[in-house]
Amino acid sequence: MARDSLFGEQIIWSGRPKVARVPLAYRLAAACLVVVAASTLCFAAVLGRTLQVHVGGMVAFSAWCATLALAAWRLPLVWRSGVEYIITDKHVIWRRGRIRRMIDRDAVSYALIRWSAADSTNGDLVLVRAVPTGALRRTLSLTLSDVEAPDRVWSIVRGVTPGASLGCGSRALAQRLDDGERVVWTAVPMASPWTVRRVISMALASVLALAAIRTVAKAIPPLSKLLRLHALPPSAIALLVLGVALGALLLVAVAVGVGYSALVRPSRLARVTRYFVTNRRVLIHRGLEELHLDRGRIAYVIAAPQKDKVGALADLFLVLDGPRARALAPMGAFGGQDRTSLVPVFASIEDAETVGALLREEHREIRDAA
Repeated sequence: MARDSLFGEQIIWSGRPKVARVPLAYRLAAACLVVVAASTLCFAAVLGRTLQVHVGGMVAFSAWCATLALAAWRLPLVWRSGVEYIITDKHVIWRRGRIRRMIDRDAVSYALIRWSAADSTNGDLVLVRAVPTGALRRTLSLTLSDVEAPDRVWSIVRGVTPGASLGCGSRALAQRLDDGERVVWTAVPMASPWTVRRVISMALASVLALAAIRTVAKAIPPLSKLLRLHALPPSAIALLVLGVALGALLLVAVAVGVGYSALVRPSRLARVTRYFVTNRRVLIHRGLEELHLDRGRIAYVIAAPQKDKVGALADLFLVLDGPRARALAPMGAFGGQDRTSLVPVFASIEDAETVGALLREEHREIRDAA
């Protein structure tokens, strides 16, 4: 077996991205930059042809936006094409040329798997380590992007022999358990409560929508007057209308996106979320995302009744423990009230006492044995 050149450890698995993909955030940024570049270029053409003013700055800004859009669309592919993933006896290593990022296998608290919508055998594997909160709070994670069979790779990181059922995200999570593993409790979230972040996002979406309406309302009268007076040639009028339409369309698209993330997306995520507790692990399945957590990593279990439904629904926070890093937070483990990211929290469940007692029982037996 080969050995890693830095640590001298035995390499037990290595791989590369199966298919390099551009992340959604980069694609959205590229689309926005293209719209801004096209709108600016339209206004520059109208001003240059009709008023004979110097528009070199506007053209340069448009070219700059187009260059950034091209970089956001292509550079991630170039970057990911040279990435390599390595699992040794003690480390998981992300490597590209002379650049390395690594994480101790024993220090990994839990894993996130994000399956690809286009290929159910491909996805991202995110390894997360529990870190102190408060002044030292930070994100410590390592992402293996576009790796083939990410659940199988996670089994190798855990030191478990991968089962034959692994490697396909379209298969139910309960059918991809380890040998001898069984589900002892399962539930679904019963609500998607409004948080401060959702309220702020909804307010921002409203402001953007009003800005789009105001932009269109202020632009229509002058454009109508220009059309009646025939003050500009038809080509200039078409470019002017296109520039205004692109700007308004961008505001509307951003407003719809922010409003969707605040109003619709949390409810949809709650409907496709399911919690599992097995005799070995805690699993959370949400659409194309999965969270895998060994029960031995759980230090405490904290139940917090929801303020608007006291006695009915509660959030169960799983406080994790790791080497020299116990993850404690007053608002919950890993993320507080943020419900958009997948974290070790059972949100809005009815029988929090039952699963809480189930997860605490293991630690009680350990203390009694000691």
